[in-house]
Amino acid sequence: MKSQTGGFWEWVVPFAFLTCMGWTIWHAPAFILDFVPHTNESMFSQVSELHERKDVTPNMSGLFGGYADLIDWLALIGIPITFIIGAMGVKVAGMEYPHWRSVDRAALFVGRATMMMILSMTSIMLFEVFMRYAVENPTLWANEMTLWLAGFVFLCSGFYAMQQRCHIRIFLLYDMVPRWMQHAFDVISAFLVCVFAFFMVFGSYKQVFINKFYKWEMFGTAFDPPIPATIQPMILIIIVLIAIQAVINVISDWNLEPEVHTAADDIDEEELAAIKRSVGAD
Repeated sequence: MKSQTGGFWEWVVPFAFLTCMGWTIWHAPAFILDFVPHTNESMFSQVSELHERKDVTPNMSGLFGGYADLIDWLALIGIPITFIIGAMGVKVAGMEYPHWRSVDRAALFVGRATMMMILSMTSIMLFEVFMRYAVENPTLWANEMTLWLAGFVFLCSGFYAMQQRCHIRIFLLYDMVPRWMQHAFDVISAFLVCVFAFFMVFGSYKQVFINKFYKWEMFGTAFDPPIPATIQPMILIIIVLIAIQAVINVISDWNLEPEVHTAADDIDEEELAAIKRSVGAD
């Protein structure tokens, strides 16, 4: 994996992935009606009416006699294509975890897509400030869109943080024990993460995927985005990914030399040097 970052495709591919994801999520009722239509007539009518009201391309007819049109299908197909291209071509920055493995490419690309979501959130907020105070014509969608993206950013950042080993860890006891016991601690920690993930999914998948996602529950505002229908399933998906990544971390780091953690680890020498240069200090 290359270490040079900041190239053109590092911006384009995550943005294309997010575009395909966003379009597919917004038109998910069409796929629900095509793949797993409701047997309850009232619920079927509700989701159908919701799709007609939210459809960005209402004049396009659905393919294969269904509700999803050509653009919907292209966006759905584009998700795995852009994800694979992005994951295979991801480049690791110097500040990122150096002991990466090929299996970490998925988490790294999710981190890149998360960065693009942060950029999108910033752009939306700047646009809303301009519309509200310069044009005096505030939008109906900027606040909810920012909230929606922030939820995805928070969740995806957890997955990326697990791969980077930058989540909160307490090393007081860990650094005092021999290496074989450190391995035992790592296994126990990963096992507990997996147990938590299992019971979270087992205890709430019906509530999340049947009552929220399958019914495509909306937020209930003027913009009315499907925040409950998307964020709650994403919580369970990310929890599972974090558990898988925790196991991968244990396997990947098994033969590494033990690290010694000190208070100096919290000091970023490059950032400190940049601050000194900015104030004119030697």
